[in-house]
Amino acid sequence: MEGFRVNIIGLGKKAHEFQYHLGKPFFDEFGKDLLEDGDFEATVVLDKQETFIEGTFIVSGTARLVCDRSLEPFDQAINTSKKVVFKYGNEESEVTDEIVIIPHDKPSLNIGQYLYEFIGLALPMKRLHPKYQEQDDDGTDGKIIYSSSTESEGDIDPRWEKLKKLK
Repeated sequence: MEGFRVNIIGLGKKAHEFQYHLGKPFFDEFGKDLLEDGDFEATVVLDKQETFIEGTFIVSGTARLVCDRSLEPFDQAINTSKKVVFKYGNEESEVTDEIVIIPHDKPSLNIGQYLYEFIGLALPMKRLHPKYQEQDDDGTDGKIIYSSSTESEGDIDPRWEKLKKLK
């Protein structure tokens, strides 16, 4: 989307703040792989320096998710803040998740892709409707816990007894 392209060549050497509303058209444009719908407010601060641009991305709102257990839709609150440093270099590359090399003559940054990825990273791995979350608060986190105490302590297999001596 052109609305998410920031002309970095024209920016002065100071902090610049950009505000965005992210809704269904945003997710239609950037892909529905992670999320199909949501309602977010985003603030992006690009602090331009001589050799780099520090980007601070603050996103808050609600994501419309589907429960993994019941397939019911529900709203999940999302609040995230990430930093990315865009360093000037010879060719474009991603050094780490937080450091991106951009060419000196790059005219603009597409910050929409970063917003989309940061929202995706903030989504819970386990998408559980709030009415089922209390049922999962038993500390097992959905994992099956096995117990090997089916045999009494006196009936230990002799092979296991030899292994215990190795400890």
